[in-house]
Amino acid sequence: MTSDDLKVTRLENGAIVRLDIPGGELTRSTASKFSDHCSKIAQDRDVKIVVVSSVGTDFCVRAAKDLGRDKIVPDPASALAAVPVPVIGLFSGKCYSVGLEIALCCDIRVGLRNSTFELADPGAGILPMWGGTQRLPRAIGTGRATMMLLLGKNISSDVAISWGILHELTDTPEESLKEQLALLLDKGPIALAMAKESVHRGTELPLRDGLRLEGDLNHQLAATQDRDEGLRSFFAKRPPDFSGR
Repeated sequence: MTSDDLKVTRLENGAIVRLDIPGGELTRSTASKFSDHCSKIAQDRDVKIVVVSSVGTDFCVRAAKDLGRDKIVPDPASALAAVPVPVIGLFSGKCYSVGLEIALCCDIRVGLRNSTFELADPGAGILPMWGGTQRLPRAIGTGRATMMLLLGKNISSDVAISWGILHELTDTPEESLKEQLALLLDKGPIALAMAKESVHRGTELPLRDGLRLEGDLNHQLAATQDRDEGLRSFFAKRPPDFSGR
């Protein structure tokens, strides 16, 4: 496997897509491939869950030189954020710079205890280029985000989970992932996607408009086969068999 290889694995008959970046420095080639796959996933109705991880010891230490700010490059963070289904991120070792920008676009972030997080681009005379200055404050608050950016502070996994960068710490990442996937696969995929949309879009709206959005999505969900299956299974006292339709 070369340093530019992106490993793509489809599981559960294509319902789960796992994207493993090489780790280490993120190259232009990997960023482009990652973005392309995210765009395809966003249009694939068979995909119910996405997993983002790395095959290396570190998730991402920095952007490679070929991701210079003077070039037009793909934005893998925005491509991942546009994926409508739940995204689980598994992070080990260093998750720095563009790696943290990608991580912040995951809905459920699980870190190994050796994971550390940093967004110190201004210290090198540059700015984050994939939404780090916007998504990090939304995740951990303005004060903490500003401190990380201006001082280049390195955040341990214990601090990351207390601040909200991580949602779970684990010593057994694959077992934790298996548990997360089992929980998600038991739920209605359309309802999950709409819940994600309602949260992300709603937080950028006034409360009144956010409540209207939630109501509109409820009306859309009521017209789906999954909603009918959920009601039938409830009254029949059996597990639901959601089709994603």
